[in-house]
Amino acid sequence: MANEEVDSGRRRFLTATTTVVGAVGVGFAAVPFIKSWSPSARARFAGAPVTQDISALAEGQQLVVAWRGQPIFIARRSQAMLAVLPQMDALVADPKSDASEQPAYAKNENRSIKPDILVLVGVCTHLGCAPELYAEIKPEPFDPNWKGGYFCPCHKSRYDISGRVLKSQPAPLNLPVPPYYFPDDNTVVIGVDQKGAA
Repeated sequence: MANEEVDSGRRRFLTATTTVVGAVGVGFAAVPFIKSWSPSARARFAGAPVTQDISALAEGQQLVVAWRGQPIFIARRSQAMLAVLPQMDALVADPKSDASEQPAYAKNENRSIKPDILVLVGVCTHLGCAPELYAEIKPEPFDPNWKGGYFCPCHKSRYDISGRVLKSQPAPLNLPVPPYYFPDDNTVVIGVDQKGAA
C-alpha cells in the first residue's frame, strides 16, 4: 500500500461527530444519577405545608390533619376553657413553656397565635402515643378535678387545654407547637410561619 492521502476534513468531521455523540451519551447517563440526589415527590410532599379550612370548627371540637407523618391537632377553645388556664399554672410542669418546643409567637399562656385556636403536634412526649381531647370541664374517670385538656391513654399522661403537661406525669414536656399561621380568619397553614420559615 502506498502512502494514501489523509482527508483531514473527513477526520475533523468524524472526530467532532464522535465527541458530540459521546457528550450526549454522558448527559443521558448523568440525568438519572443526578435526579437520584433529589428528594422524591413523596418526600417533598411529606414536608410540604398543609392548609386547613377551620370555618366549621365549633368550640370544644378538634380537627386532625397530617403533616410530616404526624397528627396535628387543631382545636377551637371556648372562653370557659381559656378562663381555666391561669388556674392551671400551679399544676403544670412547665407553665411558661421554657423547656418545650414552640415558635416564639406561641410562647404564651395560650400557646397560640389566636387565643381560641390551638395547634399542636398530637404526639405524647413520653413514648409517642396520640393523646385524646377531653374538652369539657367536668370530672373524668382519670381525674375527678379535670379542667379540660388532653389525656394519653397509653401511660396516663395529662395535659391542659394548651397542651402543657401536668406535674408528675410520665410525659416530660409539653406537646410541641408546629410552625403555622393564619392567612385569613377561616384558614390555617401548618408547616411554615407567616415569614415562610419552616
